Amino acid sequence: MFHQNIVLPKKLNVVTEDGSKGVYEIEGLYPGYGHTLGNSLRRIILSSLSGVSITSVKIKGADHEFATLNGVKEDVLTILLNLKKVRFSLVSEQETTLHLSVKTNKKVTAADFDTVGGIEVMNPEQYIAEVTSKTADFEVEITLAKGIGFVSKEDFAVGKPTVGTILVDAIFSPIRKVNYEVEDMRVGDRTDYNLLKINLETDGSMSAKEALEQSLTIMIEQFRAILDLKVIEDTQETVQKIEDEEIIRVEKVEEEDGLDEDERVELLKTRIDTLDFSARTENSLNEASIRTLGGLVQKTSDDLLSLDGFGQKSLEEVEEALGTFKLTLKESK
Repeated sequence: MFHQNIVLPKKLNVVTEDGSKGVYEIEGLYPGYGHTLGNSLRRIILSSLSGVSITSVKIKGADHEFATLNGVKEDVLTILLNLKKVRFSLVSEQETTLHLSVKTNKKVTAADFDTVGGIEVMNPEQYIAEVTSKTADFEVEITLAKGIGFVSKEDFAVGKPTVGTILVDAIFSPIRKVNYEVEDMRVGDRTDYNLLKINLETDGSMSAKEALEQSLTIMIEQFRAILDLKVIEDTQETVQKIEDEEIIRVEKVEEEDGLDEDERVELLKTRIDTLDFSARTENSLNEASIRTLGGLVQKTSDDLLSLDGFGQKSLEEVEEALGTFKLTLKESK
């Protein structure tokens, strides 16, 4: 039989997660969809997440980026490069200034910034410069702003900057690293379905999971903007109708099997592929995007018999499996 439906994948699975680092898997993707989703997500993660960046720098004694400072080992250009490696978390949506002042010989790091409320340095160990003189006066003022992606300093410059203000290219992206891998996996009798593995690391201003979830939301919103609003409304009404019908069914069945609402919800989340169905039955249900007991009990016997490859034997198999959970198919109208 030919495919008529694209099987939906399983929910996101957390492989490892440690704050700014995370590895996630999505199983059961229709053949080819591993690269389709993986590449799309990677591009969104790299380009579309909001972050914080330095937009301008003032260094006492330096009128331009090619200057040198007395009593400081690095020249201004090197100091700017080191400053751009410092990552911040900023609560305010407005531009904010931050100061650093060192008046003795020492190695200066991002931890030396005088942080105020709503600002956090994500990598305080980041090296900035070395003051080599006890009488040196090393002072830095930076401007922080929120934004998306990469913005050249020429794009946000308004008029000619004041003397001593050095504009820098803004790298707002909070992502340090992201890559994905696609492997084949078995679903029913087929072995060419995709497993998508995403390896993600942020700068610490947001967790890896937040970055992934925000990227998925951005993708959904882009497609939603393209869809006809009437289609969305009709879909929402259909979903609400199914949910209302299921609540009524659950209330009726609870009286029979004694399960409370939470236990009933968990039972209905049971995945079809964890049940002992034949490959033919499981493939037919997968092709129709019926993946859980909750989705199965929304179908009538006529609905199932209309599926490709689903016959009377498969129907008996499903009814027997549902019976073990004291569930039944939806009654035909």
